[in-house]
Amino acid sequence: MLKRIGVLTSGGDSPGMNAAIRAVTRTVLYHNMEAIGIKRGFEGLIEGDLIPLTRSSVGGILLRGGTMLRTARSPRFILQEGIDLGISTLKNNNIDALVVIGGDGSFHGAKKLHTKGIRVVGIPGTIDNDMAGTDVTIGFDTACNTALDCIAKLRDTASSHDRMFIVEVMGRHAGFLALETGVACGAEFVLVPEIIVDIEALCKKIRYAKARGKTHSLVVLAEGVMSASELAIQLKGKCDYEPKIVVLGHLQRGGSPSCADAVLASKLGSFAVESLIEGKNGVMVGSIDGNIVASPLSHAWEHRRSLNSEMLSLLDILSI
Repeated sequence: MLKRIGVLTSGGDSPGMNAAIRAVTRTVLYHNMEAIGIKRGFEGLIEGDLIPLTRSSVGGILLRGGTMLRTARSPRFILQEGIDLGISTLKNNNIDALVVIGGDGSFHGAKKLHTKGIRVVGIPGTIDNDMAGTDVTIGFDTACNTALDCIAKLRDTASSHDRMFIVEVMGRHAGFLALETGVACGAEFVLVPEIIVDIEALCKKIRYAKARGKTHSLVVLAEGVMSASELAIQLKGKCDYEPKIVVLGHLQRGGSPSCADAVLASKLGSFAVESLIEGKNGVMVGSIDGNIVASPLSHAWEHRRSLNSEMLSLLDILSI
């Protein structure tokens, strides 16, 4: 029987993590168990940096950005010694199960604990939205809205000065954020890691658009393709514009979660605890076709998500 459940946030932060922590905590308390917060992810687990979580301690965090438990990347947890220290922390503090909130790197850490006999459930929290096992990850919608707000302002000045802006958004290995934002803001061009960039073809499209009467252009670039400055160098002198660059960077990770993210995080956080109570173990929770479901942790990295082909086609049609 479960008596104490721990929760940690790991890897890059994403808007909605606090909402998930709140949901985990209050669902644990609803079932008359104890909730234990682990600070700074797996690094805090190694060092035994724990705090009790109460109904009041998670009050007021629902719409707060970041993570009250803080987060960190833990190179030590890659090593067996670090894993053993983390397991000792759980056992010495009578923590019966663990909820891990983060991306696929965090889920790899959770899987290591699971293989050592620790009961664990993962909640997908990353603005990249690149994890299988869920249609959407916590933080993605907010990051898209943040980027959209910034790009809308850039569109105003681009149209006023007949300029081209290259806007670099996050996405080292996946272009979900760039594509979603690009369609929403009406970008003329979106460059993603999944599709090889042909600079000459891109320049030809830019010149063609200008010949048709377009006086300005917006290029949304996922950071995994190349840097905005590198792209600007490659385009300079070839496309009839002097490209201006804007790197949104960590701005996309901050801020209050959107309504969609706050609701998603609340649902996933509560379902994670209910899953543990039902005996599920070594799973991640996610939203598929609007339903909250559980699937193996390894599903997150063994099954690569693909960009929506309909969205790619829509972008081509609407950017004409």
